[in-house]
Amino acid sequence: MSADPELPIGVVAIGASAGGLQAYTELLEALPATTGMTFVIVQHLAADHESFLATLLARTTTMPVIEVQDGPRVAANTIYVIPPNRTMVIDDGHLRLRGRESGIHLSVDIFFKALALSHGPRAIGVVLSGTGSDGTKGIEAIKAAGGITFAQDNSAQQSGMPTSAINTGCVDFVMSPRHIALEIAKFASVSDFAFSSDPVEPAETLDEVLGIVRTRLNLDFTQYKENTLHRRIRRRMAMSRVENLKDYAALLREKIEEVEALAQDILISVTSFFRDPESFEALKSTVFWRLLTHASSEDAIRVWVVGCSSGEEAYSIAIALLESMHEHKNNHPLFVFGTDVNAQAIERARRGWFPKSIEEDISAERLKRFFTEVDGGYSVSKLVRELCVFAPHNALTDPPFSRMDLVSCRNLLIYFQGAPQRKLLPRLHFALKPGGALFLGASESISNYRDLFAEEDARHKIYVKRAASSRLHEILALPSPSQPALTPRVRKTLQPGRDRQSDRQRTAEMAALKFFAPPGVLVDTDGEILQFRGDSSPYLTHSDGRASLNLLKIAREGLFVAIRAGLEHAAIETSPHTSDGVIVKNDAGLAPVSLIAIPVLYPASEDRCCWIFFNPHTATADKHPVGASKVELD
Repeated sequence: MSADPELPIGVVAIGASAGGLQAYTELLEALPATTGMTFVIVQHLAADHESFLATLLARTTTMPVIEVQDGPRVAANTIYVIPPNRTMVIDDGHLRLRGRESGIHLSVDIFFKALALSHGPRAIGVVLSGTGSDGTKGIEAIKAAGGITFAQDNSAQQSGMPTSAINTGCVDFVMSPRHIALEIAKFASVSDFAFSSDPVEPAETLDEVLGIVRTRLNLDFTQYKENTLHRRIRRRMAMSRVENLKDYAALLREKIEEVEALAQDILISVTSFFRDPESFEALKSTVFWRLLTHASSEDAIRVWVVGCSSGEEAYSIAIALLESMHEHKNNHPLFVFGTDVNAQAIERARRGWFPKSIEEDISAERLKRFFTEVDGGYSVSKLVRELCVFAPHNALTDPPFSRMDLVSCRNLLIYFQGAPQRKLLPRLHFALKPGGALFLGASESISNYRDLFAEEDARHKIYVKRAASSRLHEILALPSPSQPALTPRVRKTLQPGRDRQSDRQRTAEMAALKFFAPPGVLVDTDGEILQFRGDSSPYLTHSDGRASLNLLKIAREGLFVAIRAGLEHAAIETSPHTSDGVIVKNDAGLAPVSLIAIPVLYPASEDRCCWIFFNPHTATADKHPVGASKVELD
């Protein structure tokens, strides 16, 4: 419990509209009066009628039930009820009333988001019966802040609000109101642990926990910021009723489901359509203007959205580009590629369905033009969805893409410590065309990489690629030998009964990746090929006789000298080596190509190998990308 019995150990926000009174009654009747928490009821109320909600609820509990007057400091074991015709937030432990906003009234979202900001892991959000989607955005915010989330099950009189919240994938428990009350009481009984923001200890056991996730899921979180890891791990421990980190490590070894749940908690992030609208307008007036006025209408526009989460950022950029093309009357083939390490988020992005709450972020005009109202929410139109491809991809370890006009990497760097930030920025530089643009989040910057990027709009975090730097050897690095790959046995354990579907999906994803990543091979110091990347057939061939995987022996005519020079350079240097203007003879005739040799050193080892990339210089390569079609606008 809190050292001060008057102060709550946590704040439970409960939102509802139609059918809410019955749900509140069932919850409060089952809720102990001494949990040590504060309860805030956010009910949709008629703007022009007196409310008797506080009086009615007072009959169901021995806790004080208070209709809020502006400014009270919340107390433990007390219930606060929003008054009619007002919105409410919580700030520094005080409930603040505001006038009701015009337009769609989303009082639950407003309070939930304020609670997430002010209380973080000590916030609990509950969505009960109601129509519409109010509370959906707030549930996402509470989950991302490390709080705990509930939604009413099919016992709700009106399922709109709870179903919308559940569809986000951010609801921890789907229960009846009575069982929600009992679950909250259980969290209160372990409050000193569940709602603490202190680091989990000892550090050695924390490393063990992260090692289990890495082994079972092939996800390495060791470079994430420590406060994020502590908050998310502590949340999962509380939900599993485990107060000892060593016991939690044992639980992870026993239950793959808990490993997956922990990974999802660490990866969860808050996103929205047209986040920071002024930045999107700046993007349109700078980057998009330049692309649409200086390029032929036959030239394709390529965009890579790194850490795309559930797809809102990728779809927003696609829509903004379509609008700009319409304004300039200059149509282009368009391809927007969204990647994220979170496979579950990628599945949601591919679906392209979003709850009604996106009306907060998208104008009525855009909703009408680029979305279809369906299943109680909105589906991205076929025009936009066909321009966007989503695939799992780890920007820190997988080879970066190339030939991009724009790379959007917003609010991803903030989750990493310094080392992965320093690794990712050169990779994003590599992915861009000369003069291509980098779009970062409001709290991010290019740090010490001003030799790679020039500022175009510092306020809105838009940067332009400079010429290649000697530091480009930082863009690729092999994973440490201590980070084992995901074996077929483990993969089968993780996804029982889904192997065939997963294999088909991976095949489809690799088809896209092969086009966007430059073809190449990873070789050892003797030129023996360790890994192929993309379609290398225009540059490598097998002749009759004994099979060989030595690069120098299977390189096509014209490449031998450039490959030899690259390998010799990589054997003693750490910087990349580029051979421009190389002419290769293949089945299609003679073709110009640049050969890039990038040395790679194993961590904590003197061993090294080398990436050899083949970057074609075909005049039509940028005009008709695989899967892209020319966009026709009305």
